[in-house]
Amino acid sequence: MKKITIAFGLVLLIVVSCKKELNILDTNNPSPSAAASEAGVISLAQGAIYKNGFYDLKYSDGVYGRFWAGATGFHEMMGDIIGVEAANAYINQIGCPNKVTLDNSSVVLNPSAINTQYALLRSVNVNSQSGGNPTYYEWAYMYNMIVASNTVLNLAGKSAYTTEGVTKKATIQAWAYFWKGYAYARIGSIYYAGIKQNATFEDQSTNGNYVSKESIIAESNTMFDNAATQLAAVTSTTAYNEVLGKLIPSFLQTGKGGIFSKAEFLRNISTMKARNILVNTPIAAMSAAQWSSILTLTTNGIKSTDLIFTGRTDANGDFLGTTIPDKVASSATATGTYKLSERWIQDFKAGDQRFANNVRSLSPGIGNFNPDRGNSFNTRYTLRKYGNGIAGVVVYANPDAGANEITLCGTFEENELMKAEATMYVGGFSAGNITSAMTMIDNVRNYQGAGLAPTVAADAVAAREELRKERRIALAFKGLSFYDARRMDIIDPSKSRTGCVLVSGTAGVLNTNATINYGFLDYWDVPDNELAYNPAAAGSAPIKNPK
Repeated sequence: MKKITIAFGLVLLIVVSCKKELNILDTNNPSPSAAASEAGVISLAQGAIYKNGFYDLKYSDGVYGRFWAGATGFHEMMGDIIGVEAANAYINQIGCPNKVTLDNSSVVLNPSAINTQYALLRSVNVNSQSGGNPTYYEWAYMYNMIVASNTVLNLAGKSAYTTEGVTKKATIQAWAYFWKGYAYARIGSIYYAGIKQNATFEDQSTNGNYVSKESIIAESNTMFDNAATQLAAVTSTTAYNEVLGKLIPSFLQTGKGGIFSKAEFLRNISTMKARNILVNTPIAAMSAAQWSSILTLTTNGIKSTDLIFTGRTDANGDFLGTTIPDKVASSATATGTYKLSERWIQDFKAGDQRFANNVRSLSPGIGNFNPDRGNSFNTRYTLRKYGNGIAGVVVYANPDAGANEITLCGTFEENELMKAEATMYVGGFSAGNITSAMTMIDNVRNYQGAGLAPTVAADAVAAREELRKERRIALAFKGLSFYDARRMDIIDPSKSRTGCVLVSGTAGVLNTNATINYGFLDYWDVPDNELAYNPAAAGSAPIKNPK
């Protein structure tokens, strides 16, 4: 794994973004060993996570954007929240369905030469594609983050602390273990196999022992548990707050971001562990024990008043650069790089103020209809920059520096919707449990200012549909939609979504009962950018999805 996760990380370690924020190390003394002091390891723990994990890679693409527009954007394309027309580096093909059946029963196949996403991902998953390989990005970002976390953990144990050394070391290590757990969670949730990596920036040893995605998720949970163990060792609230206040850049200590308490930190961990179960198990395969575990974890998960892990754009472009909503938002006479899916729009309930505050209808005749690259991205809508001024309603897109807050990890909305789903299934969809679950869905809608009447579901089918729609609306642009499409058994080549709104042809014909066969690969093969330099050792788990 040396090529992606070690060599890249060592270069990135010396990057200094601005004088006071994300300042990893003094460029006159950039060696990781120079961080073996309280100030040095804290600086490293802040900058290495944000820069290495979310921003800098050897390859990048101006169309994709950095992690929070690019790698997460791939998920939102495959989850049919957004679409793309641009063909740069195969971006328009990542979320292009295999087949669309229009209202008049005519069939439109994926217009690419190879016709399926399976074939696309495998044809471009070669090292010679460099940054043109879409499967490269999330792997590289997350293993950079893992190596950064390992380096922080190693140096935190060696560093000298001015006061309260036990608490300060435990706080730094809890931070590093959390992000290591986060990175493994993302690897195990999208790739068919991965590597348990313990190398640091200075120790470039690696291994070719690939393990299953299930083992990677288990490792993620272990890292989250390690973070919780470290938090238990914290005895000084003052020292904990001091360190965390330095680990989280000051421009992120506003809104939902800030110096969260130990209890809030633990609730963030619980939400992430619940996500690990939910998104990696098809609903049809979920056991009663798994639903019970999710219910327990979410009961102890993020509350509506909790501080969470957030990101914001800033004038320096420190680690975000741009976001998915900002790449969607546009005027009424144009569309952005990313385009709002008509299927996302149709999942809004009538009267939802989130729609009124954020969605703009495009002027007729703009000409954004280009069927030679597929029909699924055609749209009549875009996002409004800054929203529409409706007080108390969430705003999806705000390009001003410091104004656009995104959520990096778990949120109250995600936790409450996982709790709602587990409540329904644990209770066998009894009337009482459905009512309780609908109240939780309403909690999310009220939290985001939807302004909708209380939700009523007559039966299990209606309850599941309310949950499905709300997850798509409330959790849009967070990189979670593909997980839902996968676990709800929508993306398999033999499956389809029916009753779809879709705009087809060069004339932009509106279809209201189209059928989409997505045909998306559920877990990606290990990137060849890795395998070319770090081939699988004997006894490794399969590195290619057998589908």
